[in-house]
Amino acid sequence: MAQVYSITVGRDEDGMRLDRWFKEHYPGLGFVPLQKLLRSGQIRVDGARAKTSTRLESGQVVRIPPMPSDANKAPEPGAPRENRASGSGRPSDRDFLESLILYEDKEVFVFNKPAGLAVQGGSGLTRHVDGMLEAFRDAKGQKPRLVHRIDRDTSGILVVARTRKAAELLTGSFRARNTRKVYWALVRGVPKPRQGRISTFLAKEPGPEGERMRVAQHGEEDAVHALSYYAVVDQAAQNLSWVSLRPVTGRTHQLRAHMAHIEHPIIGDPKYFEVENWQLPGGIQNKLHLHARRIMIPHPSSGTLDVSAPLPDHMQQSWNLLGFDASVYDPIEEAPDT
Repeated sequence: MAQVYSITVGRDEDGMRLDRWFKEHYPGLGFVPLQKLLRSGQIRVDGARAKTSTRLESGQVVRIPPMPSDANKAPEPGAPRENRASGSGRPSDRDFLESLILYEDKEVFVFNKPAGLAVQGGSGLTRHVDGMLEAFRDAKGQKPRLVHRIDRDTSGILVVARTRKAAELLTGSFRARNTRKVYWALVRGVPKPRQGRISTFLAKEPGPEGERMRVAQHGEEDAVHALSYYAVVDQAAQNLSWVSLRPVTGRTHQLRAHMAHIEHPIIGDPKYFEVENWQLPGGIQNKLHLHARRIMIPHPSSGTLDVSAPLPDHMQQSWNLLGFDASVYDPIEEAPDT
């Protein structure tokens, strides 16, 4: 009798689409056969039916039915790539990134990066946005360029330049702080006052979960100034609140360190949430609740690029549970530029 397997989703696969996950584990399984197995309910995630677009979470269990004998085999070198768009193949890096596009033109991409996907490579990382951008290299050999970064566990807006000139202009806008970035977060407690300014110096230090930032004194070696604005949008009693954030500077982990500094750390933050005897409310996932919601930046040609990203699934689940309405007015719009 053919055997059914169960495979646990790894930490480095968190946020990966199910069709991409199958490409990694069963490179010889075409997109159409995968769809048939999903439609018939033979493939399940945590016991539930799933779709090719389902995003996996670390620790989930994927049910694997008996597979074709060639499912584990990679395509022969030089064999034509199957095309997801035609319904006859499996997704490539290009297909995956295209599924994340919020806006594009000849000069710019704006992606909605999922939580868990690194922007650039690092120790032990083989899958990241910068590497996948190779799939968009044009006939002149130009590869799209990153012009800023967001943390691996932060979801949301990621701007990428498609040309060298666009990269120069966009990078210049970030350096000159001619951008307005808005982040949404779920934090412990309710900050008082409900709108405020956080200005500190930050310096890097080692921690149990890897390198982190600590609040430092002015003049300390390697200390850099960091400025953020926050505004409470809504709250669930005094336990949790939805906070909109605007970083004026762009330091590593700036918003995470700043919210911890005012004693309202971001839910699910493994580096900065250090509240003792505090339990995560039922129904809320222990994942970082920080989302790059919106960006307003001068377009390389003319006008302003203004793009917003919908909440990731784990944050939308929390918003639904707490009764938060993502369409309400965001008071951070009133925050100053300096």
